[in-house]
Amino acid sequence: MDLKLQDKVVLVTGGSKGIGKAISLSLSKEGCKVAICARGEDLLKKTASLIQNETGNEVLPVTADLTKPTDVKLMTENVISHFGRIDVLVNNAGSSPGGILETLTEEDWAQSLQLKFMGYVRCCKEIIPHMRKQGGGRVVNIIGNDGVKFSYWEITPGAANAAGQNFTLSLAGQYGKDNITFVAINPGPVETERWDGLLEAMARDRNISKEEADRLSKASIPLGRICTTEEVADLATFMASDRAHFINGTMIEIDGGQRKAIMDT
Repeated sequence: MDLKLQDKVVLVTGGSKGIGKAISLSLSKEGCKVAICARGEDLLKKTASLIQNETGNEVLPVTADLTKPTDVKLMTENVISHFGRIDVLVNNAGSSPGGILETLTEEDWAQSLQLKFMGYVRCCKEIIPHMRKQGGGRVVNIIGNDGVKFSYWEITPGAANAAGQNFTLSLAGQYGKDNITFVAINPGPVETERWDGLLEAMARDRNISKEEADRLSKASIPLGRICTTEEVADLATFMASDRAHFINGTMIEIDGGQRKAIMDT
């Protein structure tokens, strides 16, 4: 199937590793001109070079801290100055610390909302006006199924994700008339570089072994395993394409049935 992504300009936030790196690689393989942003300049440039060498398509690294509105503005200006437009925004940057109410600090809550939610808000606020001027665009928000399932250990990501999901659906209703459409992708647990740290935090807060934390995590998913970054990237690539442009104001879980299994228990 031709996804009609050739020469589309895509900005992927948090594109230097994990899910963002996998999405950037997948989009570049489809012929997109990809810009990736992250805070760490060295890893960002290394990832951009690796993807560009593998696909033969240009990848632009742009260092930015999405907790800072001025960085978001400069990032947007740099990408548009270089490529001339932004056809697709993939919001992916940010993570939230897991933990229980008694151990979570004010800083944990602020960190969760400042990057995982407000980073998405800032990017949309800067980029959507450009999409309106160019006659349309697509926003794919990588959020997480914590916003639609209930877990006392994941209340900070749950709060940030629920806010992001509401934000996504709200903008879909506002900007459809401008030919700008929005979709939220909600992964469950994903095998990324930070998964090991999440297991350690879960083990600490639940007073269980790391092995037991891993077993419980996988047991909560009917398929018995966690998701791969490539699986999320495959879905995000299709959702970024013109083939999926009419899918607007929709949330899609990619969690192996975890949310349904938990909600049914």
